[in-house]
Order: sequence, then structure tokens, then C-alpha cells
Amino acid sequence: MEKLKSIADLEKVRIETKAQLDMRATDGSPEAVVQVRVAMATCGIASGARPIMDFFIEELDKRGIGAVVTQTGCMGYCYAEPTVEVQLPGQDPVVYGFVDRKRADEIIEKYIRNGELVEGIIPVNYEKID
Repeated sequence: MEKLKSIADLEKVRIETKAQLDMRATDGSPEAVVQVRVAMATCGIASGARPIMDFFIEELDKRGIGAVVTQTGCMGYCYAEPTVEVQLPGQDPVVYGFVDRKRADEIIEKYIRNGELVEGIIPVNYEKID
């Protein structure tokens, strides 16, 4: 493990370790928890995806919601970045576009907590490979 040089580095290690422990608690099955995937290709990063990903990580943890937040490459929705795919256990994923902090908060409170769809859904233009 490399040396920790800042509080931010320590926080990153804490978040990663907590995610691993949460995954073990669900018997290693990611389908058993909420999955949030933030598109972090060049277009997403340029549009502000990194702070959105950090927001999801911090807020889901603060609110005690068991979730795995990961980054993914381009989802093909460059025009709608930042984009976030959310998959609730046992359901098909939903992709949201133009996600800012306000929409991210709505996604957490309305969709993740209550299953209520939030404005900004992008129609899926791909097929999931099982």
C-alpha cells in the first residue's frame, strides 16, 4: 500500500474498505445492493462527473444506504453528461442524464429510497449482456 499523504487519501481508503466490507456482508453478490455507476470517460469528467460520484459515495454512506458506487467508461450519452446508471436489487438499470448535485440528491431520496422515478431518464439504447 502506498503512503497516505493527505486526509483525502485516508478518506478514500476508508470508503474503499467500507465498500469491500459491505460487499462481504451481502455474500459478495453485487445484485443484492443498490449499484450506482457514474460514467467517467473524458466527456463525463469534463462535465463534472467526479464531484457527482463523490456526492453519491458520501451521501449514500451518510444516509446509511447500502450501495456500491463505481465508475464506468463511456455509456454513449456524451450529450447528457454527467450520466449515472442506477440499478436497484432485482430491477433493470435506469440511466439518468445531466446529473448535478440536486438531481443526485433526488435520485437518492426518491428513486433509491422509494423506487419513485426521477425526471431525467435516458432511454437505454443497448442490450445488457448476462
